[in-house]
Amino acid sequence: MAEKRNIFLIGPMGAGKSTIGRQLARQLHLEFFDSDQEIERRTGADIAWVFELEGEEGFRTREEKVIEELTENTGIVLATGGGSIMSKESRNRLSARGVVVYLQTTIEKQLARTQRDKRRPLIADADDPRAVLENLAAIRNPLYEEIADIIIRTDDQSTKVVIDQIIEQVDR
Repeated sequence: MAEKRNIFLIGPMGAGKSTIGRQLARQLHLEFFDSDQEIERRTGADIAWVFELEGEEGFRTREEKVIEELTENTGIVLATGGGSIMSKESRNRLSARGVVVYLQTTIEKQLARTQRDKRRPLIADADDPRAVLENLAAIRNPLYEEIADIIIRTDDQSTKVVIDQIIEQVDR
């Protein structure tokens, strides 16, 4: 990566965006940001609390603003929230300001990776988390695909293998 460019990770919850993003940034000597963590830092509250107080719409407004600001940087890796692509403005900014990597995963992997995580407001209190994830996938997967420059499946691959694939494809 001769010139400093941005890598934006998109995909559903449990795809590995934060874990992969942090290690990818370290390996490429880029700064790492996580849009959810940035919202928590700015509000002084966790995502679940923001959702509870402001609803999904209020959260998405905050998320859109954070993505707008973070994507103005150069030389960063950004892990976005799973629903960040619901905003057309955010999709446009991500597409225009960096390489968009869609980390794909199955519903089964999402369930396995998120089952004990109470910090995910869309499924934390759901009677049927699988149904929620399936509904989200039906709406969001086409949007991920629409803006992705690179698509990588994360299901049965180590973090290192996924990072190597991202670097190889970004360098192309």
